Amino acid sequence: MADTETDFSYERTEHYSDKNTGRLKDRYREIIGFIGEDPGRAGLVDTPERMAKAIQFLTHGYDLKPSEILKSALFTEKYSEMVIVKDIELYSLCEHHMLPFFGKAHVAYIPNGQIVGLSKVARVVDAYARRLQVQERLTHEILNCIESTIKPLGAAVVIEAYHMCMMMRGVQKQNSVTTTSAFTGEFRNVETRHEFLTLIKSKLT
Repeated sequence: MADTETDFSYERTEHYSDKNTGRLKDRYREIIGFIGEDPGRAGLVDTPERMAKAIQFLTHGYDLKPSEILKSALFTEKYSEMVIVKDIELYSLCEHHMLPFFGKAHVAYIPNGQIVGLSKVARVVDAYARRLQVQERLTHEILNCIESTIKPLGAAVVIEAYHMCMMMRGVQKQNSVTTTSAFTGEFRNVETRHEFLTLIKSKLT
C-alpha cells in the first residue's frame, strides 16, 4: 500500500505578494465604500488587507503544479487492486459569484505498476480546488491529473459539495448537495464502479 508518510518538509505557511496585496487592498477598500460602509471605521480599517491576503490564500492553487505533486512520490509496486482516498475535505470558490463551495472528494485508481503517496492525492485536490472553479471542471481536472501522471488501469473521482451561491442567495436552498463524478479505464466497468461507489459509502467498523 502507498505511504501514509509524515512529510516534514511540508509547512503550512502563507506567502503573499506585497505588490498584489497592496493593489488588492486598495480595491477592497473601494468595494467596502461602494456597498455603503465606511472603510475608515475602526472595525474595518484593517479589513481590506485581510481580504487581500485571504483571496490570495484561497486562490494559491494557481501557483501549484498538481502533476509535479504526484511525481514527487511515485513508487514502483506490483499492487494492482483498487486504492481509494475518500472523504478528502475540499474548499473552493465558485467562479460565477466567487462564493465558497465545500464538501468532500473521493479519489480512486487501480495501479498499473506505480503507486503514489496517499497525501499527494489530497494535495492534488487542494491544488485544483484553490482556484476559481466550477465543480464539474474540478472533478475532471483531478481525474485527468491522476490519469496522465500515474497512468493507472483506471481512475475515479466523486465530489459532493454544498454551494453557498445556492444557500446564501438565489434559490436559498440549504440542504441541496451537488454530486459530480468521472471515471476512466476499469472504472467504466459496471462492477468495478459499483465496488468503488459502495466502498466510499461504507464506514470503518
